Formats: sequence, C-alpha cells, structure tokens
Amino acid sequence: MGLFSRMETVVKSKMNKLMDRMEDPRETLDYSYEKQLEMLQDVKRGVAEVATSKKRLQLQRSKLQQNLEKLDSQARDAIKADREDLARLALERKTTLNTQIQGLDQQIEDLEKEQEKLVAAEKRLSTKVEVFRTKKETIKAQYSAAEAQVKINESVSGISEEMADVGLAIERAENKTENMKARASALDELIDTGTLDDLTSSGDDIDRELAKINSATTVDLELEKLKKEAGK
Repeated sequence: MGLFSRMETVVKSKMNKLMDRMEDPRETLDYSYEKQLEMLQDVKRGVAEVATSKKRLQLQRSKLQQNLEKLDSQARDAIKADREDLARLALERKTTLNTQIQGLDQQIEDLEKEQEKLVAAEKRLSTKVEVFRTKKETIKAQYSAAEAQVKINESVSGISEEMADVGLAIERAENKTENMKARASALDELIDTGTLDDLTSSGDDIDRELAKINSATTVDLELEKLKKEAGK
C-alpha cells in the first residue's frame, strides 16, 4: 500500500505540473468572468419573473376591486328596490371578494419584498462582477507583459550564448594565428643564422658562403664600372 500511495503521489505531482504548463491564466480568468455574468443574468431573470408575477396579482386585484365596487352598487340598488335578499347576496359576495383581495394584498407585499431583495442582490453582484472584470483585465495585461519579457530574455540569453561561442572561436583563431606567426619568425631566424638549413636552396654552407662572396664581388665590379663611366 505504501508503494502504491507513493506512486499515486508522484503521478498526481506530474499531472499538476503538466496542467500548470498547459493552463493559461488569461483563459481561466475569462471563463470565471463568463460564469459570473451567467449568474448575474440568472438574478436579473429572477427579478423580472418576480416583477411579472407581482404585476399579474395587481391586475387580478384590480379586477376584484372593480367587482367589489359593482357588488356594493348592486346591494344599494337592491335595498332601494326593497329586495333585501338580493342585497344580502351581493354583500355576501362582497365579503368573499374582500377576503380574496386581502390574500392578494399579502402576496403582492411578499413579492414586493422579494423583488427588493433580488434587486439589491443584483446590484451587489453587478458591482462585484465589474470589479472582477477590471482586476481580470489588469492581471491579463500584467501576465502578457511578463510573458513577452520572458520571451525577450530567453532570446537575449540565446544570443548571448551564441556570441560567447563566437568569441571563443575568434580567440582560438587569433591564438593559432599568433602561434603560427611566431613559429614562422623563429624558423626565419634559424635559417638566417644557419642553425637550420634552408632546404629550398642547393649546396652546403660553404657553397652558400662562396655564393655570397661572388655576389659581393659582382656588385663591386659593377660599381667600379659605373664610376669610370661617370668620370670618377
């Protein structure tokens, strides 16, 4: 049981991380706002239904009141006509209507109170929804800005890493170039001093020295020739 419990914990942890990466808080906020709007619409419909029911009862009471006045008039006319039986019948019906009107008045009063409660609830909920909407848009804007900043920083970080690699490559190339120059200079010096034989030239060191002497003699002869021609 301990192993399975740990496995379940690990799976839940992995799923939570996966859901966290997949969830966009902006979409969650918009969904919550839509749900609150639906609740607000339900309250408004409730207010409308109560107001409609109250209006129906008021119309019904108005009709009963008209009948009540008619019965009262009929009772008076019956008395004038010496028809006490008709007057009594009219008064009995009038009493029944009065009872019905009193019942309607109580229902209308109850609906009026219910309507006032719903209207107050609607105003409170409407205020909360508006506050949530403002906060929602603020959070969404902040999240979008943070998301853009993260992308920019990631791009800059990637560029910095690439530039660092380029810098290292350039540094290595410069070091190799300097080493190659130093090696070439050292080889030239060794060749000039005779420490290192110049494989590109023929003969040994004696031949090279004789070649130098011959070259110097040739130069001297040419110089004397130019002096004679110039009269010096």
